[in-house]
Amino acid sequence: MQHTDTAEAGIDAVRDSATRSDSNASFALTPPHSAGAMTVTKRSGRREPVDLNKIVRAVQRAADGLYAVDPMRVATRTISGLYDGATTNELDQLSIRTAAMLTAEEPEYGRLAARILASVIDKEVRGQEIHAFSQSVARGHAVGLINERLLAFVQTNARKLNDALDPNLDRRFDYFGLRTLYDRYLLRHPTERFVIETPQQFFLRIACALTEDVSDALELYRLMANLDYLPSSPTLFNSGTTHEQLSSCFLLDSPEDTLESIYRRYADVAMLSKFSGGIGLSYTRVRSRGSLIRSTNGHSNGIVPWLKTLDSSVAAVNQGGKRKGAACVYLEPWHADIEEFLELRDNTGDEARRTHNLNLANWIPDLFMRRVEADAMWSLFDPHAVPHFTDRWGEAFERAYEQAEASGLAVKQMKARDLYARMMRTLAQTGNGWMTFKDKSNRGCNQTLKAENVVHLSNLCTEILEINSQGETAVCNLGSINLGQHLVDGVFDFDKLAETVRIAVRQLDRVIDLNYYPIESTRASNLRWRPVGLGLMGLQDVFFRLRLPFDSAEARAMSAKISEEIYFHALVTSNELARERGALPAFGDTRSSTGEFQFEAWNVAPSDMARWDSLRARIVEHGLRNSLLIAIAPTATIASIAGCYECIEPMVSNLFKRETLSGDFLQVNKYLVEELKRLGQWTPEMRDRIKLAEGSVQGIGELPETLRAIYRTAWELPMRSLIDMAADRGAYIDQSQSLNLFMESPNIGALSSMYMYAWKKGLKTTYYMRSRPATKIAKTTVVSQTQANAAVVCSLENPGSCEACQ
Repeated sequence: MQHTDTAEAGIDAVRDSATRSDSNASFALTPPHSAGAMTVTKRSGRREPVDLNKIVRAVQRAADGLYAVDPMRVATRTISGLYDGATTNELDQLSIRTAAMLTAEEPEYGRLAARILASVIDKEVRGQEIHAFSQSVARGHAVGLINERLLAFVQTNARKLNDALDPNLDRRFDYFGLRTLYDRYLLRHPTERFVIETPQQFFLRIACALTEDVSDALELYRLMANLDYLPSSPTLFNSGTTHEQLSSCFLLDSPEDTLESIYRRYADVAMLSKFSGGIGLSYTRVRSRGSLIRSTNGHSNGIVPWLKTLDSSVAAVNQGGKRKGAACVYLEPWHADIEEFLELRDNTGDEARRTHNLNLANWIPDLFMRRVEADAMWSLFDPHAVPHFTDRWGEAFERAYEQAEASGLAVKQMKARDLYARMMRTLAQTGNGWMTFKDKSNRGCNQTLKAENVVHLSNLCTEILEINSQGETAVCNLGSINLGQHLVDGVFDFDKLAETVRIAVRQLDRVIDLNYYPIESTRASNLRWRPVGLGLMGLQDVFFRLRLPFDSAEARAMSAKISEEIYFHALVTSNELARERGALPAFGDTRSSTGEFQFEAWNVAPSDMARWDSLRARIVEHGLRNSLLIAIAPTATIASIAGCYECIEPMVSNLFKRETLSGDFLQVNKYLVEELKRLGQWTPEMRDRIKLAEGSVQGIGELPETLRAIYRTAWELPMRSLIDMAADRGAYIDQSQSLNLFMESPNIGALSSMYMYAWKKGLKTTYYMRSRPATKIAKTTVVSQTQANAAVVCSLENPGSCEACQ
């Protein structure tokens, strides 16, 4: 590096000046002028002598109000990276990286890094002569990114919109959130790749695209800019663009048992994935291996080769590099290929029969779980012989199944516990093969009033439950409320929550009419049923701020109360929309048309039944605008943007590195840090102890027991409490919830008990089986079939009583 001595001398002088001056001082200091004096390269390309004071002042301005950070630590590290001709952008990036690196020591450095990054983004946008929101939209339209509708709206209301934008709201971001937004969400020039909008211009663009007048746009903008609520990623990616595919989830019925139908479904999946859609797809209608193909007098190879082709297609269509293509395939456990299906994600065996890009889920009828519990036999069938199974659930399915058994149509019989043990082994080894429950999903769906309307599967993340058919591909539009933003002076503000729900439901309903539909069957379904999925994130933040252990009775009651309020006010808003704009076309086919609420499918009585009865009468009279309203999605990326914990998840660690498409970021539990500071315990030694314990504080005996209870990780919580909380919440969720379960070293017995307990509690779906580390999993899950069956038998004697559940 050139001129190191000059730079170091400058650092020493700056430090001395800082010691003698307050943070607002201007240091009259530059490197010595000589033939070898250093220069920096401005963004315009012009070079000028280095002024170290500018570096110091820039960091100090960003640190304003962040009293726990030392701006000089960042400034001096940046100065030490100087070399002759260094660009100002390089220096900014060094300041950002330095601040981010210190986040594990002090969380406020993450805010400092975010503020410096916000300044970099602002310079990048202004460098293209974009100084106002309306100019950003005009530039986006000029380069082919923004549609005519948004351009016209912004030009008509330019003054009000430009004046409403508040750059100071960028200070709400932490570094991980803003970096994610910058790398993946802000619009970029198609060829030059500079961003053409700031974060606040981004939020205002989304708001204008999703509303019809200025007042509604500004209301939604303020909600998003304050990080109180965020729509899902596809809505953020595409709002106001030339391809407004705003929906998150698509549920495709199984292809029919024909070559033509199977290949049409490949094309459907590719088109939906192209525009950021997550795919759920059943394959239960496709005949099993060995089935006779009469037209050729040959025998079918079963579903595995078809899924191998689908696997390659999903990997190829990667949503323009914004995120990987993703799909989940569902299969009912009576399908004769179920055992081969459960092997698709194995890390050993014939690669021609493995699908490493597809997720797998079991679509399980109650009859199967009852036979597991009773240690009874289970029959497997070729769907070609029993095509009616797929469209029946509950008692109708059980009658058809038992009649087919009696008629000798089964391809194979096996003990139900043998197959259940294989499902558990798949979960333990891969985290995949999710357990989702067919009958409760149908009984609890507002769309299944008529027998011909059937839920055949869930979506990629198991939170969406909608009917579909060959002519209707189910669609859902998602958004999530940041619960952590709804505490005021240490008390949860339910009035603010109600207002957020009102704005969010109206925005989600608007998406249905604006949306670009990649395939016609999605349009047919969405306009007929008008479903939306309002979810939540930051539940863990609420518990931390209220100092509630995740599994405490108070936390459980708070979770249920929040879910009840969201469901109630979502219904109120949808009813208001029905009176304003008309009820959904298929309202007469919904359970709501008879006055039924979700909690009645759970035999739960809500608080203040009088208000529910009053709402029931209004709904029966005027209808609803939306057949479904509530779904709790994983929120992995938007929770990062909002700076909160994901959806309903407990934290997985107090200190860890997070790897994303935007890079590796060190995350630290800011709530724990503040408590340790108050105790005088936030020291380098304490940080090292937490690191060595993989983010746990349970072994640190000098910390108060109450603190250790609050800051248990997901690995240290009883899964029974997560399932109980999900069941309490589920009574107010008319779709479902992405419920991950956690076990550090999963074993067949514990998993068997846990999922049997989840079924008995009435859960509709579960999601990943999370475990760590992989080496431990390998040691504990390689068991024989005899051992697995014995574990199932033991655990099913008292479901929910295993070590993990306790």
